[in-house]
Amino acid sequence: MPITQRVALEGVRFFAFHGFYPEEQLIGNEFILDLITEMEVTDDGGDDLKNTVNYERLFEIAKSEMKQTRKLLETVAHGILRQVIVEFPFVTKAEVSIRKMCLPMGAEIKNSLIQLSYSK
Repeated sequence: MPITQRVALEGVRFFAFHGFYPEEQLIGNEFILDLITEMEVTDDGGDDLKNTVNYERLFEIAKSEMKQTRKLLETVAHGILRQVIVEFPFVTKAEVSIRKMCLPMGAEIKNSLIQLSYSK
């Protein structure tokens, strides 16, 4: 009987220098990232890490992409998804969300959000 197994990181906080405007790339901003993966399994994987998604590797992938300054968060999210799919080819679904916490606008806004989803 197939079972859907989810491995995720939720609410990972990064300080990074993404933004379309040059001043955003100079002063930086706080970002919150969620990264969710799903895979189909038929058993418990034998208590072996190679039979699942290693969330430490998910963190390293996200951290590596967040360090590379980009104008658009969509570019960052695409990079994260690409690496997850390559490293964990058995993943059937993956989703990455990135929230920018301080927006350079003249209003109080909780955050902006971009979200990308992959499905095999």
